[in-house]
Amino acid sequence: MTAQFDRVILIVLDGVGAGELPDATVYGDRNSNTLGNLSRSFKSSEGRTLSLPNLAAWGLGNITSMEGISGCQPGNGEGAFGRALELSRGKDTTSGHWEMAGLVVNQPFATYPQGFPKEIVDRWVKENDLPGVLGNCAASGTEIIVQYGEEHMRTGKPILYTSADSVWQVAAHEQAFGLERLYKICKSARIIGDELKLGRIIARPFVGDPSKGVPFKRTYNRKDYAQLPSQPTYLDHLRSASIPVLGIGKISNIYAGQGIDKNIDTAGNTDGIKVLLEQLKQQKKGLIFCNLIDFDMLYGHRRDVKGFALALEEFDRAIPEIKKRLTARDLILISADHGNDPTFHGTDHTREYIPILAYSPAQKSPTPVDLGIRNSFADIGATAAQALLGQATPTPLAGVSFLKELGFSQ
Repeated sequence: MTAQFDRVILIVLDGVGAGELPDATVYGDRNSNTLGNLSRSFKSSEGRTLSLPNLAAWGLGNITSMEGISGCQPGNGEGAFGRALELSRGKDTTSGHWEMAGLVVNQPFATYPQGFPKEIVDRWVKENDLPGVLGNCAASGTEIIVQYGEEHMRTGKPILYTSADSVWQVAAHEQAFGLERLYKICKSARIIGDELKLGRIIARPFVGDPSKGVPFKRTYNRKDYAQLPSQPTYLDHLRSASIPVLGIGKISNIYAGQGIDKNIDTAGNTDGIKVLLEQLKQQKKGLIFCNLIDFDMLYGHRRDVKGFALALEEFDRAIPEIKKRLTARDLILISADHGNDPTFHGTDHTREYIPILAYSPAQKSPTPVDLGIRNSFADIGATAAQALLGQATPTPLAGVSFLKELGFSQ
C-alpha cells in the first residue's frame, strides 16, 4: 500500500499527563492529574485561566477536566483527541518513550531509593580516579547542588544522586570539574548501569558560584546515557525502509541512538520550538520526533505551577506557525511520556494517562475526532509508522494504529 503521508511530526510534551491511571495508587499517585490540577491551581494562584485556544480547538478540554478549557462541541474545532494507558511498568522517560515506539517495558527498571551500593560506587570512583563522591542518595536535582555545590567545587568530588526513577545522576560544575570530564565519567557509569539494570545515566552540569553572589544553576548541557532498547522499535522499521528519523531534543539519548538518523540537541522549550519550525522548512520526508523538556525538567520536578502553565501557553502560541508549515501530506501527533503534576507532593513523575492530539490539513471531519482511551502508548508509534509506511508494522511490536479513525483508510 502507498503511504498517505510524507511526514509525521511527533511532539512529546515531556511530563504533561492527563489524569491518574487505574494503577496510580500502587505508585503513590492517586489523584494526580497534571493538566487538570495545573489548570485549577493556576486559576487559584494567578486569578485567570490558562489560555490554550489552539490546543483546545484540537480537543484538549475533552481529554480531562480543565479549568477554563471547554471541550469542543459538535461542529467546532478540528483534529482529534484521546488519551492512552501505559502498559509498561514504571513512570519514567525511558519506558514512556520506548512504549510510544512499540516496546513495552514489562520488567521495570531497577530503582535505588536508598542510594547505590557502596562497593559499586567505590569501584566507579577508582576506575575514574575520583577523590570520592558527595550525596549518593535520592534527592531533588536542584536542591542537592545547593547542598553540596560548594563542597564539590572545593574537593572535586562529583555529586551522585538518584530519584524515584531508574537513574544514576551525576552533577558537576562545568568549569571547576569540566564538562567533558563529566561526560566521560557518566559514560563509564553506563557499564555499571547495565549491571544494576538502570534505565539512564544522566550527566547534570551546572554553573555558578555563591561565594561571588552567583547562585548555582543547571544548564542545558545535560546528557542522558540510556540502555539500548531490547528489540527493534518503530523507529528501526522506518529506517530499514529508508524513511529518515530526525530527533529534536533528548530523543537520541533516550533510545541510545538506535533508530535515529540525526539528532539536534536543544536548550529547552523555546529553542526546541525554534528548531522544530526550522526543520519543518528543511526536512520534507520522514519522522520528526521532538521532545520539549522544560515542562518536566524546569517546572514539574520543581513544582512550579506558574512556570509550567506559561510554558504550555508558549507552546500553544506556536501552533499557528507550525500549521502554516504543514501540507496535506503531513500528520502531527502531540503527546507526553508520563505525568509530572506540579501540584503533587514530592518532586517525581506521576503515573498518568498521556494526552493524544492529532491534526492534518487533509482531515475532512468538521469536528475533532474522539479517539477514546487507547490501550497503549504504542498506538502513537503504530499510527506514525502506518502513516509513513502505508502498512501496519508486524509484531512483536505493541500498538494499534488509529489512522483509520482519523479518516485515512489504508
